[in-house]
Amino acid sequence: MSEHAQAFRHLFNDERAYQHFQHYLTGLIVLENKSLSNISRCTLASADKSNLSRFLSSAPWHPPVVNDTRIEYVLKQTILHRLTSSGSSLILDDTMCEHVGSLFEYIDRHYNHCSSRYPLAHNLVTSHYLSGAVRFPVDFEVYRRYEEVTEWATFVAKHFPAETIPSQAKARNQLHKRLDPMLLQEDPDFAARHKLFCTKIEIAQLLIEQSIERGLPFSTVLMDSWYLSADIVAYLESVDKDWVSLLKANRNLEAHSLRIQDDSGQRLTFDSPQIKVKDLLPLIPKSAFAPIQVGQHTYWCFTFCGRIPRFGKVRFVISFETAELSGTYAVLITNRADWSAKQVLAKYLQRWPIETFYRDGKQLLGLDEYRMRTFEAIQTHWSLVFVAYSILHLACLPPPTNAPGKRPTLLAKTIGQVCRQQSQALMEKLILFAHDCLEQGESAALVFAKLFDRQNRGVPACPAR
Repeated sequence: MSEHAQAFRHLFNDERAYQHFQHYLTGLIVLENKSLSNISRCTLASADKSNLSRFLSSAPWHPPVVNDTRIEYVLKQTILHRLTSSGSSLILDDTMCEHVGSLFEYIDRHYNHCSSRYPLAHNLVTSHYLSGAVRFPVDFEVYRRYEEVTEWATFVAKHFPAETIPSQAKARNQLHKRLDPMLLQEDPDFAARHKLFCTKIEIAQLLIEQSIERGLPFSTVLMDSWYLSADIVAYLESVDKDWVSLLKANRNLEAHSLRIQDDSGQRLTFDSPQIKVKDLLPLIPKSAFAPIQVGQHTYWCFTFCGRIPRFGKVRFVISFETAELSGTYAVLITNRADWSAKQVLAKYLQRWPIETFYRDGKQLLGLDEYRMRTFEAIQTHWSLVFVAYSILHLACLPPPTNAPGKRPTLLAKTIGQVCRQQSQALMEKLILFAHDCLEQGESAALVFAKLFDRQNRGVPACPAR
């Protein structure tokens, strides 16, 4: 940890700030309770949690610069691990950092499609770099709902006091369409807030732009269906990047562009100019699906080319996990009409590391365990979680190789294994520290006091019997 931390030393004005940086990273990695107060209690040289709090919220260092340094450092350390740009990808996705309280700046109720709930959360949109065994988070932005950014309900109450804001999404959207044009015209303050709003699509494009500006070598963008839009597709074409995405089953295809045969070998014909994917699926003969093995798993796939309005010609892959074509299925789409179904499927499956980052970030590194109220401090926390993850990832890599065609694609260790190794190394240092104190003549009681007094502060005494 200390070896990698040296890459960030020049960012801090004094040794104390640099120590806070190292202590916070260590606390994120080895402590189960990652609160400021607990990290402070577990740091021998720390006075109180206010020092760490100031470090996160008001210290004269800039998290974006820390992020820039982190990415430059990881790229430098992985030169002999990474594949060429043609084999590397940028992944886009988002995750919920859920909380119970509502005092966190910019927190709001967001729809969680995994649980079909509207929890209080920060909706974190991230980009992730993948090149063989190398995979690490790049940048992040927070998606803020339009009503939260504009304080819409407040302005509706101000200008239209007789209006009742419905809770149902459809009725609420209708009210937006009716009132928002008048609010934009009548209230300059609301109009100014309106300009601050960014859709997830706009955030996704920003993250791609940032990755290109950083010089990250990649050729393909992998994304969830939420981010698949004509604007993103047009932008990726303009910067000469390929893409693979999930496609929602209710998306319309241009029926005249499809060249699909029925069981008798006749071309399918359609009554309308467009057809949804879910309506097309029953018309495709089961015999048209072929087994495709990717890694250790076999999928049953059917691929074809066609067009989607505003997308141009694209390739589709419909994939089932069973030979019976039962259960759920995935529809993949890519601009690479020349790719085979196996190429498309194998490329999209490389999207999985961003999911493991979210899991490890939350379960092991406290991505969502912050208690700071200001957004500035929360952003700092996220940037330091990214640093901790990236440093741990470097320890997960197998030995490097000079042969570009033989670069490793699998990790030697998991993030969890490296976290446990860091905990063991820290415990060894603690034992040696205690041994040195005893060797210097300090009493066992004094050594125990050094180690445990801070842990016992604030713990109520046992009641007298």
